[in-house]
Amino acid sequence: MDLPKILGRNVRQQPEALGASQEEIAFRAGMNRAYLSDVERGARNPTVRVVGRLAKALGVDPSELLRVGKDR
Repeated sequence: MDLPKILGRNVRQQPEALGASQEEIAFRAGMNRAYLSDVERGARNPTVRVVGRLAKALGVDPSELLRVGKDR
């Protein structure tokens, strides 16, 4: 199980549902857009704090971002 890739996939799918851009989500989470891009590609291993900030910016529970086998 590659959690950074799972997180990245789930983070990438959330803005599509919201109709928000990557730049908007990064702004809401207080992070650089390039860092968010790395998270979405599974190239970063973010801290629990970062997962929490992303979840808040996306309006979801942090567990939603770490759910394995999430069908959307």
